[in-house]
Amino acid sequence: MAQAVTSASFQKTVLDSKQPVLVDFWAVWCGPCKVLDPIVDELGKSLGDKLGVVKVNVDEEPELSQRFTVMSIPTLILFKDGQPVETVIGVLPKPELEAKIKPYL
Repeated sequence: MAQAVTSASFQKTVLDSKQPVLVDFWAVWCGPCKVLDPIVDELGKSLGDKLGVVKVNVDEEPELSQRFTVMSIPTLILFKDGQPVETVIGVLPKPELEAKIKPYL
């Protein structure tokens, strides 16, 4: 399962990471988030040596949601070298999601 990050750990875990990091903005009550969760976990396992995968609970970390203009969930933001480089809103099949991530690995 992906590591949960907070505003306190976001800088070190995501922005300072040497490898790209996929951030999953989600909430417990979000149905589509539950559909996306196993896909994100699979990506974390299959690309684990090249990609960090973390989760941000939007209800517990509203300042991170605001900072990255997350208007709807699930939202996935891929960070590389501390910058957001790709954003996906909603649920995508694993192959499509993987195709969006691979160019940054």
